[in-house]
Amino acid sequence: IGMGRTVVELFYDVISPYSWLGFEALCRYQHIWNIDLHLRPAFLGGIMQQTGNKPPAMLPKRGEYMLKDVKRMAKYYQVPLEIFRDDFQRILNTSSLPAMRFITAIDMTQPQYLEPLSREFWIHFWSQ
Repeated sequence: IGMGRTVVELFYDVISPYSWLGFEALCRYQHIWNIDLHLRPAFLGGIMQQTGNKPPAMLPKRGEYMLKDVKRMAKYYQVPLEIFRDDFQRILNTSSLPAMRFITAIDMTQPQYLEPLSREFWIHFWSQ
């Protein structure tokens, strides 16, 4: 009797560089790890607001660590993510709500495009 595949749900927002790193690792290794990956677009701004949480970049020590950590992980996972200190202000002044609404609509109507579309938004936010 074989074991069933483990279902992994990735709730993500394209504004988050950590989400991109997790997304790429899970997409890349899902067959090797024998997981059933379910991509779940979610609006991080709404989650932060409802939980009273703050983005890591808003806290100076966390922001400093995040810069090093994301650069190290992007290199390790070979994700073309570029992050600089001045990106924090740009991203804090950007709402991902329209992007996440569009991604959610695609998930509901044309789910075969969810993975490549999400990746394009990350490239837009974090590589270009």
